[in-house]
Amino acid sequence: MKNMRNIPHFTLLRAFESAARLKSFTLAAEELHLTQSAISHQVRKLEDYFGCALFIRRNRRVELTLEGQRFLESLSRIFDVIEAACAEVSLAPKAQVLALYCAPSLAVKWLGPKLPEFMKAHPDITIRLTTGSGQVDLLRMRELDMSICYGTITDCSGIVNEPLGTERNVPLCSPSLLEPGVDAVALIKKLLLIDSQLNNVNWASWFTLNNLRLPARPRPSFDRAAMSLSAATDGMGVALESTRLAERELARGDLIELGKGVFKEMNVVTHTVSWRADESQVPKIRLFREWLYQVADAQPA
Repeated sequence: MKNMRNIPHFTLLRAFESAARLKSFTLAAEELHLTQSAISHQVRKLEDYFGCALFIRRNRRVELTLEGQRFLESLSRIFDVIEAACAEVSLAPKAQVLALYCAPSLAVKWLGPKLPEFMKAHPDITIRLTTGSGQVDLLRMRELDMSICYGTITDCSGIVNEPLGTERNVPLCSPSLLEPGVDAVALIKKLLLIDSQLNNVNWASWFTLNNLRLPARPRPSFDRAAMSLSAATDGMGVALESTRLAERELARGDLIELGKGVFKEMNVVTHTVSWRADESQVPKIRLFREWLYQVADAQPA
């Protein structure tokens, strides 16, 4: 028999959260439809449970102690999750929630801006998006429906892994760095090069591909493609990044492809889409997958 969770009764937590958020026992009593003495009694029981004061009582107001403030910050995040979970359960019977895990830079720079299009086409599917730089085990993390992870993923029984097409990785920089009369080869040799730490495509490989010598000078580096692209947009130097991730900056003219038609391109599989094999025909997964490959202009293998 599993042990019960070692946490106070939810009634006490709710009374504390309300009083701490509203900074008033009276307002908390009104919100929870209780008396002020009931709120005070429940908070006191919680303080006895922890063995420390959570509030400083004033004449007509209350203030949180340091312990109370820390507890409120943690508890507020938990209550937000509970509230979201309750909202999902109360959705219309035909509504579906698609829990999606995505690499951070892809989510921010490419997928996020396109999601309104999917949501408009499929209003009965609610997207719940979380991000992370690591790969996830969908057989173990059943709360997730699909993942779009950076890099290739080792095949695993019960999981379908499909590349999200190939991505062009090219030198990208602000047009402000261009110099009249200076060609792309001369510029790439003199401009500051920006490293993306997690990118499988690096400057050494790119320079070798293009039969050029990599300049022996320090290079700034960032652990997210989004940060490298932002630095390039701000004029720091040249980033070797995916044109998929830089789609909006290229469209606006904030970034340009340095040496387009001059340098050789590096086309690589950068992101992998995964889902559980036995859920391939679940409507929300099938519809999202079909839409995703359409907007990526790629075809699953």
